[in-house]
Amino acid sequence: MLKNYFKTAFRTLVKNKSYSAINIFGLAISLTAAILILLWVWDELSFDRMHTKGDRIYVAAAAIGKGKDQLWPVTNAPLAIFGKAEIPAIEDACRLSTFNGSMLLEYGDKKFDESTIYVDPNFFQLFDFKLLEGNPDKPFADNRSIVLSKATAEKYFGSEPAMGKVLQVKDGNSYKVTGVMEDTPENSTWQYPLIMPFDILAENRPNNPLNADWGNLNYQTFFLLRPNADAAAVGKQLADIHRKNQPADFWKDLNYLMQPLTKYHLYSPDGDEQGMKQVKIFALVAVVILLIACINYVNLVTARATRRSKEVSVRKVVGANKGHLFWQFISESFVVFFISMLIAIGLLYALMPLYNSLSGKEMVFSLLDGKVWIIFGLSLLAVLALAGVYPALMLSAFNPALALKGIIPGLGKNSGFRKALVVIQFTCSVVLIISTIIISRQLEYIRSLNLGYSKENVFTFESYNFRKNYENISQQLEQQPGILGVTTSSQGILNVQSSTGDLEWEGKPANMSSFMINQLSVDRTFPEVMDMQLVAGNGFTGTPADSGHYLLNETAIKVMGLEDPIGKPVTFHDEPGIIAGVVKDFHFQDMKTAIEPCILFMDPDWSWNTMYVKTTGNDAKIALAAVEKLWKQHNADYEFNYKFMDESFDNMYKSDIRSGKLFNIFAGVAILLSCLGLFGLVTFTAETKVKEIGIRKTLGASVSNIILLISKDFLKLVGISFLVAFPLGWWMMNKWLDNYVYRTGIEWWVFAVAGFAAFAIAAITVCGKSLKAAQENPIKAIRTE
Repeated sequence: MLKNYFKTAFRTLVKNKSYSAINIFGLAISLTAAILILLWVWDELSFDRMHTKGDRIYVAAAAIGKGKDQLWPVTNAPLAIFGKAEIPAIEDACRLSTFNGSMLLEYGDKKFDESTIYVDPNFFQLFDFKLLEGNPDKPFADNRSIVLSKATAEKYFGSEPAMGKVLQVKDGNSYKVTGVMEDTPENSTWQYPLIMPFDILAENRPNNPLNADWGNLNYQTFFLLRPNADAAAVGKQLADIHRKNQPADFWKDLNYLMQPLTKYHLYSPDGDEQGMKQVKIFALVAVVILLIACINYVNLVTARATRRSKEVSVRKVVGANKGHLFWQFISESFVVFFISMLIAIGLLYALMPLYNSLSGKEMVFSLLDGKVWIIFGLSLLAVLALAGVYPALMLSAFNPALALKGIIPGLGKNSGFRKALVVIQFTCSVVLIISTIIISRQLEYIRSLNLGYSKENVFTFESYNFRKNYENISQQLEQQPGILGVTTSSQGILNVQSSTGDLEWEGKPANMSSFMINQLSVDRTFPEVMDMQLVAGNGFTGTPADSGHYLLNETAIKVMGLEDPIGKPVTFHDEPGIIAGVVKDFHFQDMKTAIEPCILFMDPDWSWNTMYVKTTGNDAKIALAAVEKLWKQHNADYEFNYKFMDESFDNMYKSDIRSGKLFNIFAGVAILLSCLGLFGLVTFTAETKVKEIGIRKTLGASVSNIILLISKDFLKLVGISFLVAFPLGWWMMNKWLDNYVYRTGIEWWVFAVAGFAAFAIAAITVCGKSLKAAQENPIKAIRTE
């Protein structure tokens, strides 16, 4: 019996080639797109879930202010030690720091500039990063130990054993390799090529011991809580410990938010979804794509009901019951899905390299991956439930006596159910078009927004030894052709991460809550070279007095409540000075963060690590060559790695840009599938109206009359879909834009363009096929039975 079901299914598909091709290729494309999307979603959801204790590991974030006005995903160094000792719910704690950024390591005649992190010795006990060599209970023999990733060890030593080898830091200490770690998985937020003992950071601090420094929030701290512990209560207890050891009024509103490790990648410390919104949107797009393919199948199967009425009736007359007919149609759906799946597998293998390039990931499609078969299985159930069961039940349930006369209740040409499905289908398509336009507008808005400084034709690099002789080097560079200006700062201006509460001024309200201000040490030429606008004052003067001159942005002046700030005395880090200028607000963090208070000051002791060279644009190559020549004299041990600021700016939004491109592609796939289904319905309608079209043409109907006859009902349905799609699209995009503090508006013309595009696509699809039907020979149509 089962064999007969499948044999009949194959015969039916072969007999109706165009109908079968539309269903099979439509479903294959939708499966391919849905699986690609869901692989991306799965990868995003899998971040940091490889640790067996991950459900009990929390990352502490300091929140100051009753409304979480100021939030940092870091703590001070002593909090881990005191928290573990005083709070019973804490089983263990581990700190992590990227304090020195990178260091130059030497082995023999090889030199490597590597990013470095510092961790506590219990790091490998909390996390499941596997040590291939070494002792996970004691990874560091002393403070001159180092653990390398497998890839880093191979880069340094090739095929030689890494354990016991000694790496020399340029002009510094030697470090012995005491462990080799398995390479960090791609779905780990933290990548660790080189790991050193956290206690190194405690060295050479006689006046300010690391584990007694409560005011410096500069370390990521992971707390392993005991089973069933209340994380929120632990956070409050940690804040109490902090206030007890540093009872300054500044910390009165302090709380430590405990963020689960498994949510670190997609959520902010205060629980805002951030990246999770994007994941949900992509998962929804995958569902929509599969839904559209299923709607196509349901529509075509039910539309063909009149064609199959005699076949089904004859089967019933000769003894087939509802069960036989039901399984016959289910078999057809299964065969369609199976063929589509084989095509989809081929497409997936072919497209994965391109897809990884677009998504910036290293996902692998493999038939040995259980996740793939879960996706296929769920897709099969969805297709059989939505696209198989309903048509099978309807087609197997009608009365054969009526069907032989061409009467099929509920499945006629005016079926309201089929019309509703077309409306749903094009509603999804219009929403996707609206989303595509708004996402593209937002990304373009970010790129074109006035940042408050110039990023065009400016390249930056780490200064290294340049900082030792900065004045002389900057003067030499400014004399080179193609260079308009040279300046430096303690951090990159695109992402300032240092802040302090150590700013006092006359007239500061006694009841003012904690005030944090972002701080950036700069050269006196910084505002001028970066084209920053002073709205008051003269700024730096180029005299020794600049060490006591401070420039504040407009937001800082507003929060401080100063009406005439120029010349007002302030104390910054216990150093008295005056406000010498007010800088027009500028963006020093991403567009998802509102502009906060910021202070610019001159202090070379703050390590001017980042240098900026402004070029004429046309002579950028000459400027780069001039810098590289000096680089070889002063930084010969380091590679000259530079980036233009506009490129670095784009990199800040690389994830959003990639997601936008992927969304556009998958939105296009969904629209294509909608048109494919519409094309199938119009094709079938034209076939069923062959005689009617022939008679109308014989009686004098024009081609335009015939096109209108066939297409008007479909285009009406597309128009109705706008009534649902417009408010739905507006609501969805408003939610998405909530991720950005600085965002584009949703203008009326977006909906007009989306509606016109959807209507034009549908009209071309419908009228194109209608035109072909209208041009057929009417005599041939009338005489053909």
